[in-house]
Amino acid sequence: MNDEAEELGPIDYLIVEFPGNRMTGEGLPLLVDLVDRGLIRILDLTFVRKEEDGSVSGLEIADLTGDGELDLAVFEGASSGLLGQDDLEEAASALQPGSSAGILVYENRWAAPFAAALNRGGAQVVASGRIPVPALMAALDTTDDAR
Repeated sequence: MNDEAEELGPIDYLIVEFPGNRMTGEGLPLLVDLVDRGLIRILDLTFVRKEEDGSVSGLEIADLTGDGELDLAVFEGASSGLLGQDDLEEAASALQPGSSAGILVYENRWAAPFAAALNRGGAQVVASGRIPVPALMAALDTTDDAR
């Protein structure tokens, strides 16, 4: 393992659907804050649209809020090359027709020193995953109902 890989945090992705192609940009300041604080590093940020006929097209970084400014200009050029056309098509398969999505690939920089320390000690991650919030809430509700 080379030094650069030893210092990488876990890499995650999100696909966020905007029904009816309605992007408000409300979450963008929070994303910028995560980057500014060094908690994450954006590797790829791209947008796709799924038309009513099911066809898929890429979207340019644009003025999402309609205030005349490019809302995502700070992320312009955020492309590591990890996402290919096949990834965009697969992401779009999760979308409803007439919707858009942001696809974000990011490094969890906060975890890099922890992961590097574990690696130096001979430990290795053998599994990882994510519990979707709706599944967590349903499990907690079930637990509460059982009491």
